[in-house]
Formats: sequence, structure tokens, C-alpha cells
Amino acid sequence: MLSSVTVAKIGGNEIDDTLWLERLARIVAHRTTPLVVVHGGGREVTELQRTLGAEPEWRDGLRVTTPEGLRVVSMVLSGLVNKRLAALLIGAGVEAVGISGEDGGLLRAEPAQGGALGLTGEIREVRPQLLLSLLESGYVPVVSPVSRGPQGGALNVNADDAASAVATGVAAERFLLVSNIPGVLRDGTVIPEVKVEEVEGLISSGVASGGMAPKLRAAARAAKAGVREVRIGGLELLAGEGPGTRVVA
Repeated sequence: MLSSVTVAKIGGNEIDDTLWLERLARIVAHRTTPLVVVHGGGREVTELQRTLGAEPEWRDGLRVTTPEGLRVVSMVLSGLVNKRLAALLIGAGVEAVGISGEDGGLLRAEPAQGGALGLTGEIREVRPQLLLSLLESGYVPVVSPVSRGPQGGALNVNADDAASAVATGVAAERFLLVSNIPGVLRDGTVIPEVKVEEVEGLISSGVASGGMAPKLRAAARAAKAGVREVRIGGLELLAGEGPGTRVVA
């Protein structure tokens, strides 16, 4: 395995923010250690679904995915967003390669909650060989979380969960959940450290609500699986300049 690998999950709400993405590209261009970027894109998926006349549905922070919704998810995440992000990084001088969890059978998934969320999946297996080959060749893989289902079709996997599984699969040293939020907030102040056994309490109390709940759960899984450094915060985490919220086992 490569040493000092960082897996960074990029928040879906920032994917259409040009200035934020340009800053991201500059930071990545100055990094010298191996990096995998896993991205979301939920806002654009939602916008296109509504444009097409379908109202999105969520349960416990996870999207319910119909067959029609999966076509939108695949088009937006593995097509538009993935290639836009890869192109932006290449423009900044980064050797980026855009792929999805389906490519090379990278991410194998099964229906989440026994199929209660439709074609929303949860990761069953990570096959890291493709990522490791790209990293060893000096590339930055940019990964869409759309994954391969048990029958060969696609499943929509939450990007936080996919990124956590990737971090574990490549034996990453660091797992960073990066967005425009400086960390897990309580009364407007960043909580510096969260123990994995505190995660569900923060969620049930409403301190971590909405999209922060799956982020915290994904961070906790990575910490319990042995990823040495797990943090939630802003772009400064990638630049090594900010603490964010550290999640520890």
C-alpha cells in the first residue's frame, strides 16, 4: 500500500460554486502526497429532478432513489459533476482522472435498508486496485459515488459513505470531509473533537442535523476502521491550515 494517502470528500453543495472550486484546485495543485477525491453533487441532482417534474425524497439524510431518479443521479454525478471537477483540476496542473464507483468494479454495493430506499445503496466491498494503480502513477483519482449493484446495475450511494469506504479500502492515513462549513457546530462554535460514541447523541439532539448526520456517521466508521486522522471542516483542511472537527475512535 502507498503511504500517506489522503481521501477527501468534497461536499455536493459546493460543486457548483466556481470560486470555491478554483480555490480547491489551487490547493490540490500544491499538494505533494497521494490524494483521492470523492465528490457529491446532490444539489444539482435535486435541481434536475425538479426540472423534470419529480420531487426528491429523503429519509434520515439519505436520498430515496427511484429508477428514474437513478438515471438523473448517474448523469449528474458520473457525467456532469465528475468531468467538470476533473477538468478544473487538470486546468490547474493536476494529473486528475475522473472515474465512478462502477469503473473497474471499484465500489460494490447492495440496496440500503433492505431496499427501503429504492436504488440507494450501501457499500459492501471496495476493490482498491484501480485507485492504487492511479496513485502509484501520480494521478489524482476523482471518484463519483455511483456504485455497482449485485446484479450489475448501478446504485446511488451517499458520497460521505462512499468516501469513508474508499479511505478504509486504500488504507488512507487521512480522511477529510471538506465543505464550506468549518466543522461540526454547537451554538455556532466548532466542536474541536468528537468521539465515535458521541456521534449518535449529537445527531439525536439536533446538534448534527441534515447533511451533517451522514458526515459524522461516515467519519465515525473510518475512525473505527483504523484511519489515523479523520476531520470534518473547510478547504483549509486540505491545505493543512485548519483543525476543523476531529473524529476519534
